[in-house]
Amino acid sequence: MPDVPSPQDVSETALFSECWDAVLSYADLCTAGTDAGAELAREAFADGIRDLRAAEAATVHGAGRRATRLPRIPLLLTAVRTAVTRWEADGRGHKLDPDLRLWLHSERAARYTGPPLERPVALRGLRDLPPADAELLWLAEVESLPLPVVARRLGLDPGTAHDELAQVRRQFRDRCHRNHLDSPMDARCRSYARLLDAVTRSPAADTPDDLSRHLATCLRCAEAAACLRLDDGGLPGALAGGVLGWGGPAYLERRRRAADARLGTGHTGPAAAPSGDPAEGGPRVARNSLLAAAVLVSLLALAASLMPFGGGDGGVARADDARRPAAGPGVSLPPEPGSPSGTAPAAGTAPAASAPGPSADRTTAPVPERDDPDPEPQGTSSGTAGPPPPAASSDGPAACRVAYDLVNQWPDGFQATLTVTTRQALDAWRVAFSFRDGQQVRQMWDATHDQKGARVTATAASYNGDVPANGRIAFGFIAAWDGTNTPPYAVTLNGRPCTPA
Repeated sequence: MPDVPSPQDVSETALFSECWDAVLSYADLCTAGTDAGAELAREAFADGIRDLRAAEAATVHGAGRRATRLPRIPLLLTAVRTAVTRWEADGRGHKLDPDLRLWLHSERAARYTGPPLERPVALRGLRDLPPADAELLWLAEVESLPLPVVARRLGLDPGTAHDELAQVRRQFRDRCHRNHLDSPMDARCRSYARLLDAVTRSPAADTPDDLSRHLATCLRCAEAAACLRLDDGGLPGALAGGVLGWGGPAYLERRRRAADARLGTGHTGPAAAPSGDPAEGGPRVARNSLLAAAVLVSLLALAASLMPFGGGDGGVARADDARRPAAGPGVSLPPEPGSPSGTAPAAGTAPAASAPGPSADRTTAPVPERDDPDPEPQGTSSGTAGPPPPAASSDGPAACRVAYDLVNQWPDGFQATLTVTTRQALDAWRVAFSFRDGQQVRQMWDATHDQKGARVTATAASYNGDVPANGRIAFGFIAAWDGTNTPPYAVTLNGRPCTPA
């Protein structure tokens, strides 16, 4: 009987969906066109996943010491900024927003790659918080999610979440104040440091005229003031600006409108984001961040990658939305299919609120087994079907169990995941399967792939070859289809047939 994910597992899946949506939203903001935004999002998302793995691994193997890092979404957003810098350097800058290109060559951008003590205090303060506290602060303040929703996703008690958030905000303020004092500053800034701390502690305190004049001309002290004032509504802007560096106000407006749109529809229909301009001073008019589903990178892959270590944005319409279709998942995705270490839940059980649109047609289908090891390709790429698989062997328990999940489907493509549970421990793996209808795999993550005719072979990546007994192998892919899209069959693990999970 397949495992049923716990409520916390489903909450993790919702959190992972926010990661992709956030990356796609910011990447779209940074580029001059939809296609470039999707390309940047894919590249940055892959880089960010590697950074997350490295940070979580350092925490696990750090002999009790926590490796300081940003929470998931801010870390992935900084990967977008890093990718943007790379694009500008290697001749792809014409794909970026012109204002962003100007910022990249400014002193403000140089701060993010300079000495750590010169980086924005909000960035340093967020990094100094415990991971769970930093996640709470970012989701509630920047992603604009209602506190009960954040509490469910992080496994907190909704009844005490408000008090916890208030405590985390105070902790963030204290760390930003300490980081401001530790920053290199001239004598004039140093003379105002204690006064700045005093007047920002109380919303009723008046700011002396000389301090106001200083804040109007000193970027570093103004950044610190935004982090130290907790009662004037400026904390989301301080966090977004400190982490992103460019485009913070527009990103905040996108996330706010996206959250409003999701909550307004109640997940009963396609997510329709309100149109209009972003906040005053935003770099550009907001554009729908639901790009073509063919370029969607699976959030299940991220979940599978991070679950061993760790515990949808509907988008905002731009003026040209009427000329572009919106496709892809809206808010939540199915539970993560598991991780190489075998600690995550099985795929195939969707959370209660599933995404509208094409992803509502998703199915979870058992994959028939086959007794012969890694059969030759059946059929052709034009859709010729192979013979039906023979009945399962009764000579003992199968070497593996397999579950196939069709995550999303659009007119000429689809996204799916395959989860294989192995009875024996492995130090390397190769999963093979066949398609009946000429489907062609275009992209795969958490595995490398090779396709000959209808037969696809997925081989372990460099980081997930070791699998314990009763552990799970999970990978996802995007493929093309035409006419019929039946599940794959004849799944084998290292040449041995698998039975349906």
